[in-house]
Amino acid sequence: MLSGLSCAVPAAAAEGGTMWPDTPRARLELETLIATLDARLLSHPSATLTLEGWCRDHDLAPVAHVVARRIAGVVRVPSAEQRQELAVGPDEAIAYRRVELACGGRVLSVADNWYVPSRLTPAMNDLLSRTDTAFGHVVADLHFTRRTLDSARLFAPLPDDWERRGLPPPGAGRIVIPAEILRHRALLYRQDGVPFSEVVETYTGAMLDFPPPPADGPSK
Repeated sequence: MLSGLSCAVPAAAAEGGTMWPDTPRARLELETLIATLDARLLSHPSATLTLEGWCRDHDLAPVAHVVARRIAGVVRVPSAEQRQELAVGPDEAIAYRRVELACGGRVLSVADNWYVPSRLTPAMNDLLSRTDTAFGHVVADLHFTRRTLDSARLFAPLPDDWERRGLPPPGAGRIVIPAEILRHRALLYRQDGVPFSEVVETYTGAMLDFPPPPADGPSK
């Protein structure tokens, strides 16, 4: 379960966008953006490529390329449940990697990744152990698929009953976007159906760190 894993975003990644005025329209736009982001992540096997598309679409960096920054000093032993999900025995090696995925100067997600080295190529294992290359880029040649195990929305711009009671009234100042807005847990599979990785991805408020669209729509 996601609740059993502490995936707090490091302080360096904790700044969300502050450009959104506290208006009903802005809250509705944020709700739509989070739903769109969630749907893209759930429908695409590579979170790395999805983040690059989001970065490009919303001009979050001059070059829409996601890089991984390894977080040193964190070790998480896989649980018995994770070994069962990865279909490995109690003695088979499982490697662990925790990274921040950044586009330009913005940390868009923090990923905890347990993977089975024997199910990757030697070249892939070398890159994962020696470099900060994003996992999705490293294993791209596997043409992998993804199955979501858990999905959680961590930020709700609108109250649960807004569709019944109407949009909330305007507030003073800006909408405070928290450090964490979404979390997914998923298994990655090779083309032969063998699982090789379990990931927990926590997406940050920096995903929404861009100006809201103009009230009168895009300029011609």
